[in-house]
Amino acid sequence: MAALDLQEQEQLDTIKAWWKDNGNKVLGAVLIVVVAMGGWRGWQYYQNKQAAEAATLYAEFVKQMESNDAKRINDAAAAVMDKYASTAYASRAALLAAQVNENTKDVARAKTQLQWTLDHAGEATQKDVARLRLAAILLDEKAYDAAMKLLNAVHPDSFNGLYADLKGDVLSAQGKTDEARTAYKLAYEKTDAKSMYRNLIQMKLDALGAAK
Repeated sequence: MAALDLQEQEQLDTIKAWWKDNGNKVLGAVLIVVVAMGGWRGWQYYQNKQAAEAATLYAEFVKQMESNDAKRINDAAAAVMDKYASTAYASRAALLAAQVNENTKDVARAKTQLQWTLDHAGEATQKDVARLRLAAILLDEKAYDAAMKLLNAVHPDSFNGLYADLKGDVLSAQGKTDEARTAYKLAYEKTDAKSMYRNLIQMKLDALGAAK
């Protein structure tokens, strides 16, 4: 039994190391898809003059995103956020700029942009994405209680898998193995069977080993 426990611990350490290096990138990629889909719908809904102007400024932000220049991206995002804070384009720009800042290790700026989205976004989906990204950062900072507070917020059923998975990460980091296992199982059940993300959840479940 001792040998089995050692094997499980080694597997768990391997998964934790991999997830520490890649987990946020995987989750970030999933959430960017959600934001992008919302952006496509947003173009159809805003027809008034202010929205048209916001869309034009957002298009400039998208252009700057392609430059991979963090300063230019942040400046363009700030322009949309400052001038058209009430539109969906502003919170969308904040979310995408935050992802760039996370990738470049400017975590403080990313947190500010994510919190701005929580405070200003009119679309529930954008708030949910911001909440998940901010919780992931807080997890990295070992601010477990603050992360869990965000993850306990009311959210639509379509986000159940993502919320439960991140809860599992927080609980696992705290050494609460049984609770983490329960969270991962829920995440697995709530994630589309065809999604590659489901395989990652299974990996984390396997790493925890069977319940004692």
